[in-house]
Amino acid sequence: MEFIISDILVFTFAVFLLLVTPGPGVLSTAGVGSGFGSRAGLIYLIGLFLGTNLVALAVVGGYAALVLSIPYVRWVLMTGSFGYLLWLALKIAMAGRKLSWIESEKPPGIHGGILLQVINPKAYVVGTAIFSGFPFEGVSLFQETLWKFLIFNLVWIPIHFLWLFAGVTLNRMNLSERHQFLINSGMSVAMVGVVVLAALAQ
Repeated sequence: MEFIISDILVFTFAVFLLLVTPGPGVLSTAGVGSGFGSRAGLIYLIGLFLGTNLVALAVVGGYAALVLSIPYVRWVLMTGSFGYLLWLALKIAMAGRKLSWIESEKPPGIHGGILLQVINPKAYVVGTAIFSGFPFEGVSLFQETLWKFLIFNLVWIPIHFLWLFAGVTLNRMNLSERHQFLINSGMSVAMVGVVVLAALAQ
């Protein structure tokens, strides 16, 4: 039992480090909360949660390894995710200016959160590292997988809610349009930076 507890603690810490650092998921969550408010942020977060678990299921089922083994499929996913993140970054940056064409558009909803994770190669890489690494001694593979899904989501939910809360807090501070624009632009630049770093890593 001591071995199982130590394995769980190591796994939990690894998941925390992978999720707490700024990446497309948490940055876009804060950005949507800042640019569009708590309701839009929560709806987007639900989609992100569903997309994250869909990717995790794909990894566990071996589907991700099969798909990503085809070079052009990986390239298509990477290009699609980069393009979507850049579009989302622009949308968040411009939300603070209250431009008419932005006001007429809806913020990214549940489908936006799902889409981000499903086409995000990093989500598959992280999922593979989490579910194929960090073995739990003394339990079956099925039990280990259930434990990992449970722990992963127990860590994922509060971290993303904290980022959403940070974004919503900025949204509710009644800042001037100029300051709101600068904050949203900063988040968008950070998202673009993540895209650039990911591209260089490829």
